[in-house]
Amino acid sequence: METVAGAARSVLLEADPAAKVRAARRVARAWRLGRLAHSFDVAMPDRPARPAMPPLLPPNQMPKRGRGGSARGRVALIHALAHIEFVAIDLAFDMAGRFGDQFPRAFIDDWLSVGADEAMHFALLDRRLRGLGSAYGAMPAHDGLWEAAEATAHDVSARLAIVPMVLEARGLDVTPVTIERFEAAGDAPTARILRRILSDEIRHVGRGTHWFESCCAARRIAPEAEWRSLLSRHFRGAVKPPFNDSARESAGLTRGYYETLAPN
Repeated sequence: METVAGAARSVLLEADPAAKVRAARRVARAWRLGRLAHSFDVAMPDRPARPAMPPLLPPNQMPKRGRGGSARGRVALIHALAHIEFVAIDLAFDMAGRFGDQFPRAFIDDWLSVGADEAMHFALLDRRLRGLGSAYGAMPAHDGLWEAAEATAHDVSARLAIVPMVLEARGLDVTPVTIERFEAAGDAPTARILRRILSDEIRHVGRGTHWFESCCAARRIAPEAEWRSLLSRHFRGAVKPPFNDSARESAGLTRGYYETLAPN
């Protein structure tokens, strides 16, 4: 029987976007149906496979894409969002395959489900790009999300603190405004996709927060103080407002975590 670690690794090593989506769905379904052994017999790769396009640039070399007002600006923004979802597939499967042996089966349930969601999000955005005469890979992208994964590959608490509880949580803050911009531009199809993604991402942040707090409970330490400590060591950016407090609250990411980090 194929192991869950081997299956997760197969997703990470698939470079072609469409094939990665299919692999993510296959693995999540196989786990759900009991067709994967709860065994961790292989290591996750240091880096996932990537397609030849888009070219990956340092974040400070990315071209300006504007605020989404023009047709070209909207396509550029959708492309950037599609890239985030593409990398998020790997982040979820890496979470399961790299750290799953430290947790009960429910941890695998959660992160393979998240990975399947991210694959669906990417597919929706790529389809929308094609409907607008573009496609994923047509514009440059950056590798900042995977750099965060590399920086936290040694510590599941750090990975949970940074990826779902900072990077994905930021999506909760900015997506409502992005939806408004697409609606103002008359792009209802993209706005509908982003509303679906926002709903799912609240759940994803919630799962990250749940497992982070589980780690802290096992060590009998205060989660809010530990989260801030991990940010100071592993996150180079800033956690700053505006915050979508209601969405964060729904995900269990209460103000006690982040409000003291915001500049006055």
